[in-house]
Amino acid sequence: MENIKVTVVGAGSVGTSLAYATLIRGAASEVALYDIAREKVEAEVLDLAHGTQFTGASVSGGADLGVVEGSHVVVITAGAKQQPGQTRLDLAGTNVRILESLLPNLLERAPDAIYVLVTNPVDVMTVAAQRISGLSANRIFGSGTVLDTSRLRWLLAKRAGVSTSSVHAAIVGEHGDTEFPLWSQAGIGPVPILDWRGGEPFTLGELDDIADEVRNAAYTVIKGKGATNYAIGLAGARIVEAIVNDERAVLPVSTVLSGIRGLDGIALSIPSIVGGEGAFPIAEAPMSDAEAKLLEASAGAIRDSLATLGL
Repeated sequence: MENIKVTVVGAGSVGTSLAYATLIRGAASEVALYDIAREKVEAEVLDLAHGTQFTGASVSGGADLGVVEGSHVVVITAGAKQQPGQTRLDLAGTNVRILESLLPNLLERAPDAIYVLVTNPVDVMTVAAQRISGLSANRIFGSGTVLDTSRLRWLLAKRAGVSTSSVHAAIVGEHGDTEFPLWSQAGIGPVPILDWRGGEPFTLGELDDIADEVRNAAYTVIKGKGATNYAIGLAGARIVEAIVNDERAVLPVSTVLSGIRGLDGIALSIPSIVGGEGAFPIAEAPMSDAEAKLLEASAGAIRDSLATLGL
């Protein structure tokens, strides 16, 4: 593998899961972990390093920002943790303030990196990060609804009795309570979702229930174990892979939009091409009229939050 360094900022449950997933999936030749909590981050780095015999990659990290230098991709997971009953948007004020102090220092040490935001509320954080950094929107973007899409495909595959790789469906919009599936484009193999006859046909009511289960999945996990970490770790590692391998993979990441469907300055997830130069939203991604209205509702939720924060 070409010498590729990926740095994860934040040694909490999400950051360490993402670093671990990046390591075991072989997405980088060096995985670095940074956090201001010295004892915690050094212990996490040591634990990861002890397993590098089985991965072929190296692990570095610590509480000195110098560990970020030379990074090709920087993934930011640092921030306050979402508590039971708390929405992602409730986290906005605290996490934007963290980003304001953190991001300039990261840019000083890794000015040429692609930056991926995972910290919630990820759409608000993506707008804030793009404004703070001044980077082009393709170079600093959010993990968006990549995880939500994985949740959706898992539920549909389980219901239909097929592999998740055979399910073609996406969640778009806000990574949060106004997100929604693009049912007009969803299918199993070449078959539109409502035409599927591999078992009991899907009904519109059932699809609504599945979409609702996806929207509430994080709350269910947080209630039971305090945080979501494994799946978002894998989703983040998948985004990293697409970047470092210049895959030009289509993933529903969150970018600051400029003129797409009349939206400007708002970060939302729509299908985007993700590769070595970052993420580029697909302007021509089709939606029904009803879905376009749902996208505008998602944009409204983000606008309201940005206005509350004075952004």
